[in-house]
Amino acid sequence: QVQLVESGGGLVQAGGSLRLSCAASKTIFSISAMGWYRQAPGKQREMVASITSDGRTYYADSMKGRFTISRDNAKNTVYLQMNSLKPEDTAVYYCNAKTQMLAYWGQGTQVTVSS
Repeated sequence: QVQLVESGGGLVQAGGSLRLSCAASKTIFSISAMGWYRQAPGKQREMVASITSDGRTYYADSMKGRFTISRDNAKNTVYLQMNSLKPEDTAVYYCNAKTQMLAYWGQGTQVTVSS
């Protein structure tokens, strides 16, 4: 019973791009927001970007202008387009889906940016 399926992580050189995808299971009802978080070694998990069901987006300041989040409500899928990647973006990226009562988390996908 995998509830959030992530894809798109990998290795990229500094300045390159990656696109992450996360599809929520049909068993998750009434998702109000989906988003991405990341955690680098030795650091706390931080919010990267989120998007509500009506299309409002939020970004961490360090990602503003480089990352873009989008959502396909019909597919319960969220995307994260990452451009101008930096070595400090290296982290495990986690997908998140929120309903009125619950929050769901993906298993995480590794993003590694080499200099």
